[in-house]
Formats: sequence, C-alpha cells, structure tokens
Amino acid sequence: MPNLTFSLGQSVGGHVSVAFEVSQPAGPIHVLERAVYRGPHVYGPIPMVRIRVDLGALEAWPSNTLEGFNAALLGALPGLAGHACSLRRAGGFVERLNQGTWFGHVVEHVAIELQARAGLGVSKGKTRSVKGRAGVYDILFEYAEEEVGLLAGRFALQLAHGLLPAKLRGLVGLELLSREPALEPFTADAAVERLRRLERRRGLGPTTGSIVAEAKRRGIPVMRLDEQSLVQLGWGRHQQRIRASITGRTSFVGVDTASNKDLTKTLLAQSGIPVPRGAVVRSADEAIKEARRLVGPVVVKPLDGNHGRGVTTNLVDDEGIRRAFVVAAAISPRVVVEQHFDGNDHRLLVVNGELVAVAERVPAHVMGDGKRTIAELIDEVNRDPRRGDGHEKMLTRIKVDALVKSLLAAHGLSLDDVPAAGQRVLLRNTANLSTGGTAVDRTDDIHPDNACIAVRAAMTLGLDIAGIDFMCPDISKSCREIGGGVVEVNAAPGFRMHLEPSEGRSRPVAPAVVRMLFPSGETGRIPIFAVTGTNGKSTTARMLAHILRQEGRSVGLTTTSGVYVNSELVMKADASGPRSARMVLRDPMVEAAVFEVARGGLLREGLAFDSCDVGAVTNIAPDHLGVKGVDTVQDLAWVKSVVVENVAPSGVSVLNADDVLVARMRRRAGGSPAFFSLRGGETMPAFLREHIERGGLAVVREASGAGGEIVVHQDGRRRPLMRAGEIPATLGGLAEFNVQNALAAAGMAIGGGASLQTVRLALATFGASYEQNPGRLNIFDGHGFRVIMDYAHNPAGLVALRDLLVKLRPTYRRQIGMVCVPGDRRDEDLRAMGEIAAHTFDEIVLREDPGRRGRAEGEIIALMAEGAQRAGAPAHRIHRVPDELAAAEACMSMARPGDLVVLTPTEVDEMWRHVLAFSATNRPEEIPPPEILRPGASKPEIPAIYAETPASWVRHA
Repeated sequence: MPNLTFSLGQSVGGHVSVAFEVSQPAGPIHVLERAVYRGPHVYGPIPMVRIRVDLGALEAWPSNTLEGFNAALLGALPGLAGHACSLRRAGGFVERLNQGTWFGHVVEHVAIELQARAGLGVSKGKTRSVKGRAGVYDILFEYAEEEVGLLAGRFALQLAHGLLPAKLRGLVGLELLSREPALEPFTADAAVERLRRLERRRGLGPTTGSIVAEAKRRGIPVMRLDEQSLVQLGWGRHQQRIRASITGRTSFVGVDTASNKDLTKTLLAQSGIPVPRGAVVRSADEAIKEARRLVGPVVVKPLDGNHGRGVTTNLVDDEGIRRAFVVAAAISPRVVVEQHFDGNDHRLLVVNGELVAVAERVPAHVMGDGKRTIAELIDEVNRDPRRGDGHEKMLTRIKVDALVKSLLAAHGLSLDDVPAAGQRVLLRNTANLSTGGTAVDRTDDIHPDNACIAVRAAMTLGLDIAGIDFMCPDISKSCREIGGGVVEVNAAPGFRMHLEPSEGRSRPVAPAVVRMLFPSGETGRIPIFAVTGTNGKSTTARMLAHILRQEGRSVGLTTTSGVYVNSELVMKADASGPRSARMVLRDPMVEAAVFEVARGGLLREGLAFDSCDVGAVTNIAPDHLGVKGVDTVQDLAWVKSVVVENVAPSGVSVLNADDVLVARMRRRAGGSPAFFSLRGGETMPAFLREHIERGGLAVVREASGAGGEIVVHQDGRRRPLMRAGEIPATLGGLAEFNVQNALAAAGMAIGGGASLQTVRLALATFGASYEQNPGRLNIFDGHGFRVIMDYAHNPAGLVALRDLLVKLRPTYRRQIGMVCVPGDRRDEDLRAMGEIAAHTFDEIVLREDPGRRGRAEGEIIALMAEGAQRAGAPAHRIHRVPDELAAAEACMSMARPGDLVVLTPTEVDEMWRHVLAFSATNRPEEIPPPEILRPGASKPEIPAIYAETPASWVRHA
C-alpha cells in the first residue's frame, strides 16, 4: 500500500492544512485485526472500536524521538492540545507526547479528535500493549456511529503515519477498517468532512435522533432496526417502535386521512375548526373556475403532497393559477384550490393531546446589501454551517430551481440582479424548512384559542403526533377574531425547527414523545438473566427459564442449541452470543430473557445489553486457553467477569462460592452479591458464612441422604428448599454437577424475585430428557443397554461426568465411551481428554471434531490416544473412528445387555436421532471379555489440574 508524506499549508478556519503525498512503502506498521464492541466488553462499559496494530520498527521510536512529529500533529489537529489523557487535565496528552508515548496511543487520540471535530461528541479511549507480543497494541476508542468510528480509525492511522520520518513509513491492512474511497489529497480537514458526510448518511436525522437521545437519558434501551430511522425503544413485550415522528401507536387511518387534504378539511370543518374553503379539481380550467367562485387570493396545491412541494400561494390571476395547476398536477393528478389565509405561516406541534411547541416559518429569502447579486447572496446563506442537503442538518440549503427563477421573474428580478441594501427578496412562496425556510420560536406567544384549535385538529384526525400548519396574522391573537386557521395537518412532522430555531428558544419536544410511549417510571426494560462460566451454562439457563415459566412469564432463552421463546425453538444454532440475545430482546412476546453468555461473543462484540438484572458465573476451568489472547484461567475469569460486572445496581450477582476465581469476582461484581455452594453446613467457606450472617442470599447443599438438602439463606433466615434427589435431572442426587447447576438456577431465580414455592415446583419437574435439556445427560434405554448422551466437551466436563459414572459403575457390566474435544484446544487438553477417558471407560472410541478447527486430519485422535495410552489404556481398547455418527454406531454395536454407552456429541440433535434409529442386527454375536479399567494405584493419575477442586486452578495456571 502506498505511504504518505506531508507538508504544512496555510491555516484554514484555525486549523493548519496538512497535505499528504504518495511514497514507496517500507511496511513496518500492520493492521492485524479489528473489533466493534456494541455493548459492555472486557475493556469497558461503553461501545468502542478496537484496532490491533503491529508497530514493527516503530516500537523503538516513542513520540519524543521523532523530530518534528509532535509539532506537525498539533498543527494538523490543534484540538489535541485540550485532551486530558491519563493525567486528567487539559494539556495532559501534550505532556505525554513531549515525554514520549507510542504510536498506538497517538492514533487513539487522533481518532477521538477527528470524530469530535465532526460533531460526534466522543471523548474516551485507551491503548494497551498485547501480552507476550512486543510492539503489538490494541487501540480502543469510543464511537457514536459504527461505520464512522471505523473510518475515523483508518483516517487516524493515515494521518499519524503521514507525519512519520520517511524511514519509518509503511502502512498495510487499512482495508480491514473501511472500504470508503481514498481521500486525495489527504488532509485533516478533508478527513473530518468525510466523517461528517458518512455520519449524515448513516446517522439518525434530527427528529429520530432527539427521541433516541431522550430515551437514553431516561435509561430506556435503544436498538436500531435498519439503516434508516426505524428504531426500537425498550425490550421484548415493553418495546415501542418509532420511525422519525411516526410511532407504533400512530393510527394508519389518521395518517391516511391527513394525506388527503380535502378529506382533512372536511373533517375539521365538521368539528368547527376554521379551515379555508375550497375544492378538488382535475384541470386548469376547473381550477380557474373554482378560484373565481372563492373570490380573493387562492392557494393551489397537490391533494396528497408534502414538504411544501407543488404548493403555490397568494394567486390572484388566471394565468398564475394555470401555471400553479401544472406544478401541482406533476405531483398529484388531483389538485386542491382553496382560500388563501392572510398572515404568517406557523407550525404547531401536538403530542398526545398536548401543544408542545410553536414555530413561525419564514420562506426562503435573502436580504440585499447593495453590492452582491441575488445568486451571490444565496451562496452566502448556503454557507451557514447549520444548512445541509435535505434533512441532514437543522436547516436546508436553498436550491435554485425553476420555481425560484419563476418567482423572481414575477417580481421583475433575476439571479444576476443586485438588490438594494435592506431589500428582502422572496425565493419561495411556501415557508417549509425543506425548501430553505427558517423558523422563529413562538411557543410562549400563542393565544389559548389557537392552541386549543391545534389540539382538537390532531385529535379529530386521531393522530398521536401531528404538525398543524396554521396561518394567521398574529399568533398571539385568536384566529376567530382576526382571521386565519388550519391549512394542513401533517402526520409525520419534523422536529428540527423546534429543536434549533433560527431565532428564539430551543424547545425540547422529544421528552413529550418518550413520555407518551413510556409514562413516568417506565423504562421499557424486561428482566434479563445472564449466565456464564466454563461448564453448566446451558443446563443452568434451561433450569432458570423453566422456573420463570412456572411463574407464568413468557421467556426468551438463548443457549448453544438455539433460541427459544417459551418451548418453541425459533432458531437452531449455537446461540450463546450477542446476536442471538438481540433476537430475543426484539421479540414482542418476551417478558423475561435468559441468556447463556459464551466467551467467544464477549471477546468478539461484548454483551447485547447495557446491564442485566441477575448475572451468574458457574465456574472457571481450563478451556479455550491459548485462543484470542486467553492463555490462563485468570485470563478466562477476566473475560467471564464482564457479565457480573454489568449487573444493574439494583440487581444480583450470583457466584460459585466453591470456585476461588469466581468467588473473587464479588469484589467487582455489580448489584448485591449472592452465592451458591455444594459445601453447606460445617464445611462452608468462612467468607460465605460471614455473608450469610450479614443477611446475604446464598443457596447451599447441606449433607444428608439423596444427594443432600438444598437450603436457602436470605435476610438472616434459613429455609429448606428441597432435597437434591427430588430434582429429576440429578439422577437421585448422584449427578453432582446438576445439583450445582440447580443451586445456581435457584439462586438466580430467587435473586430475581421468585418465591421458594415456585422454584421448588419447577425444579421438581426438570429432568434429563432430550426434550427438556438436549445434549445434557440425556438417557435412552430402548436397546437393551443404557445410552447417556452428554456434551462433555472439555476435560473439566469429562471429569464431572466421570464422577457420576464412578457412582454408577456397580450398576453396569461395562462402560463404553465416545470421546472428542474441539480442535482449537491446546495439545495438553487433548491428551488430558484421553487420560480421563482411560480412567473412565472400558472401551474408548475416539473421534474427530467435524470442523477440526485448524488441526490436521487424525491429529485430534492421535493426541487423545497418546493421553489414553499414557494413562494405561491397552491399545486394543482404544478405537479410532473419525466420523461422529460412525463412532456412535461403533459404541452401540459393542454394547450388550448390562452395558452403559456414553456419547459426547457435537451435533446433538443428529446424534439423538441416530441413537433412536440404531439397529443391533449387524453387530457381532461375541466380543472379548472386558478388561475393566478402574482407577488403580499402578496407573498414572489424571493430571492434577483436571482432578483437583476448582480452587486449584489458580495454582496451576
């Protein structure tokens, strides 16, 4: 990619113009990857762009060693001088520059400043070195609009890179950030203008933007549903939708009526509202005839036009009426001819039966100075930074078209004429802002009669939000006394004339809209329950959803097997990321949401919500290590803790008291801490006992028969919930991992306000069936032997399953197991799976991960087999069957009455169908007698990191 050199030019608007030229690349700076965090993430709670760069040789060159760099940077972007940086005072960034800081940090501040100059109001960022990779940095900065943020990152890299000495230049990988056309020549001012233009294309308009800003101010969640202005406010069942000033409550009949100007007038007149007399015509001759009948000046306009298009006012002669008809008929075949009300044009904004703002609209015009032509005066007006194209800014540029020239000609003028000083030259008959008009706030001036007429007009048409076009000589006097009235009712009025009038006070009209949609005290939120951890997430989430449904709620659930609304599977997928969570939050049926939150989505995009009501972490065990910078269990805990760090202040963080890394999260978890533990009674950890004594919430298992008794401690009271063995999913209390999952689910439900009776009833009906908890301890007994299907896909999960199988061992003749692990795990994890399998199964069938995830064919099986043999498994008891279904077939074909077959699938649904369809007709009649591989002192032990309690993960990390 070409490099850029720079030269300083003259100051433009207080900024030094910096132009960049193309030179040959040296290539030391590489853009490696980028991410867009849309919700809270591992680096912070606000939306941010992350750009990972490798500085190469530039790592050895901090800013104070780059001759001329700092001065050129501040010359290009003087606003950087005000950045506080980590010193937290204005000028702090300049101090860091002069002391010496690294290129990534500079790019962070440049990206922020470029967006700030573009009017996007961002200010936060951070740059972090990547652990174990010299010269590689993560540059993070806030953004307001996603595409604009990415482009700002690209421009920041280009700008800072162009200021480097020639020997250090070279920049590759910018295409990862944005494919917007290149700027030639590249200047800071041009970059800012491009960002502004992109924001205008992608950002929300003034009306929608003001409503969204007010909703956010009130803590109401906002979700943009398309690339235009369709926006969802609130979540699930409590959501409301808007598109500009059209809301989900806006009457279609009202909108349709307002679009028919003649029908509107008829209905208003029938309600006693003053409107101009007139009629609908289809020809110029009819228009002239109707105008003569009305007597006096008339208005000609399309029947169903908008934004003032095709409207001609104050017509008094036949020729003018004929020309006006042609203009109006180009928009609508039916044309309205009506009385012209004398006076000023006003827009009265009515929201939910309340008049909230009044603006006097002034038609586009220029004021002569005796020196410049009309064309030059128009150019001067259009240079006002408040003016833009269409509705992108608060005012619209005046467009010189045939209507402007015709109106000038009617007054004996042309664009080349020089009007006298103080002469007002009218450029439009209509006063719409969309045709270049301006607005003067008159909210405090309106007469009560006029306000009442506006409210009644909106209610007559059945509109929740309406813009009433009102003509009268003086808005402070009753139109019933001085003349005038309603000339139009608009169903989707723009707010910009009220938000930023050319003269007078700004009127914050959006609060009235949000107050209508969400009365005082309503936030539009539904309860969100989020659960994360290494193992047990899916089962805990399903148990919790089952409890919430017992309360009568409509529940949205995301898990690794799909998205559910109540019992209906609405999308089959690995749905443990933010995209699936947003699907649930958009669903209008959902009254409560339960989200399984996996590591991948947190690292890729962050959370789908700004905060949750109840968050939980089940456990932290070695899994996915060595992937995306997560190398230790401490790193993994850092990622998973994002969930509980973003629990609302009024919420509850539910933590595993038996896991050291999880228990430590209580120090930074949001809301009130709550705990669950298998070690109730005398073995309870000291910190948990203190927590209970302070009245905190804890759900613990106390030792007794049938898997122990589940007890709830809350507000200083001890209340028995049920015996663990009464929960079908625990297999009579033997499946301790499901006892633990039940404790977590109960803690989350009680923390969210569920009664103990509801929790007890729900857990007592939660089993291990495929239908209720697919892929988790599902049992089938239809082939003369028992099949258990369980998604034990990592060493910690297989150890938990092994502990159950040890308890079941006396019941079965042999235990036959199909084992696999995803290919993106470490070599030691694959070997550990083999070792654990050797201590668990009499016959081991090893298979491949279908996707292999970067592994060579056969590599996964080879590493697991190595671990199994190292643990003492005889080679002839280790079977290598790469295909998943074939491996399951091999397991079941080996089985005889009295045997137990354990299948750990990747494709859960397909595997269950295969189990049901299995036929034993082709299996051999005789098999060799089993060599039972029971754990014995003569065999190597399972690696301590997988065999010990979770507290030991810290020591082994």
